Amino acid sequence: MYSKELTKGTLQPIILKLLNDSEKMYGYEITQTVKELTKGKIDISEGALYPILHKLEAEGVLETEKVYFGKRIRKYYRVTGSGKETVQKVTHELNDFIETLSIIFNNKEIAK
Repeated sequence: MYSKELTKGTLQPIILKLLNDSEKMYGYEITQTVKELTKGKIDISEGALYPILHKLEAEGVLETEKVYFGKRIRKYYRVTGSGKETVQKVTHELNDFIETLSIIFNNKEIAK
C-alpha cells in the first residue's frame, strides 16, 4: 500500500475519474473499487473520501441522489454536466504530471 503522503494529491482525480466512468456510485463503492483496481495499493479512508466528495458537491462538480433501502439511505454521487469539464481538466493535468515525474525518475525526455 502506498503512503498517505504519496496518494494525497491524487485522491480527487481518482474519485472524479471513477465517477465520470460510471453512472453513479456511493462512498463505500468508490473505496472498494479503488482498492480492487489497485490490488490494495491505494486505500481511500472514509476520512479522506467524504471531505473530497462534499467539496466537489459544493463546487457543483458532483450531484447527489438519496436512495432508500428499507430504513437505510444510500447517497449516490454523479458528475454534473459542468463537472465533466472539470474531470477532463484534472485528468489532463494529472497525466501531464505523471509524464513530468517520469522525466525525473526514469530519465526520460519531455514529449513535445
